[in-house]
Amino acid sequence: MIRPTLSRKVFVVFNTLVLTLITLLGIIPFIHLLSISLSSNTAATAGEVSLWPVGFNFDAYKYLGEKVEFFRSLGVSVERVVLGTAVNMFLVFITAFPLAKSREQFKFRTLYVWFFAVTMFFGGGLIPTYIIVKNTGLIDSIWALILPGALNVWNMVLMLNFFRTIPKELDEAATIDGAGHWTVLWRIYLPISLPSIATIGLFTIVGHWNAWFDGILYLNSPDKYPLQTYLSTLIMSINSQMTSISIEQIKAMENLSEKTLQTAQIFMGALPIMVVYPFLQKYFVKGMTVGSVKE
Repeated sequence: MIRPTLSRKVFVVFNTLVLTLITLLGIIPFIHLLSISLSSNTAATAGEVSLWPVGFNFDAYKYLGEKVEFFRSLGVSVERVVLGTAVNMFLVFITAFPLAKSREQFKFRTLYVWFFAVTMFFGGGLIPTYIIVKNTGLIDSIWALILPGALNVWNMVLMLNFFRTIPKELDEAATIDGAGHWTVLWRIYLPISLPSIATIGLFTIVGHWNAWFDGILYLNSPDKYPLQTYLSTLIMSINSQMTSISIEQIKAMENLSEKTLQTAQIFMGALPIMVVYPFLQKYFVKGMTVGSVKE
């Protein structure tokens, strides 16, 4: 057993302190948000809350949770994440596979790569996109939130670079044994690409879960709003709702304010991603490292 030197001990201590500080910088904002959402109206408005609730109560979460619209929008968000991630990952996978081939194997590879690359820097704009979505009959449907961004070119580039790190001998051996392109893709490349798939899948899940503006643009019925769109409209409508509620409701909401509702909204919106991320972290790090290497 090698005895650690003094410089090694200093490095370990310094590295631990730095990583702990970075971890706290990432965790403390969420603790602060949670504390505000669990505090009273007076304490939250006066800025008296730091990392511990003042006037502890669950009024903000009760206000959000007792609404049927909240759970309906939550279901829409889950549906969007499941469908959107499946569509996005499928298109990324089947697009990156041929583009990862050499020019000898895929004659027009460079032309297609430039075709996709241009879309990363130039877009049609908001109004043309809306017109296309409207003319294709997607308005006020879940597919209006999925199909306009079905293929993320940046994610496709990550997957493409990951495929290029896979030894060509595997592809050649499978071809000699009589395997076609689809067989090679699903039986060889798919199992090997799990780290990259987990990385890109995490990006896609976060993107679909946090998206709210497209729901306002393409959905006419509030009943079809995803969670983030519903919560944003809920905050904007609080003041108008306050003028029409009864005295009993006002008394029940005495510890409720716009600030506590906003923080409860942010925390609840980020909670599912915080729960999923630890399970994908090991694949996330490996996929980002390998997928970013270019030959």
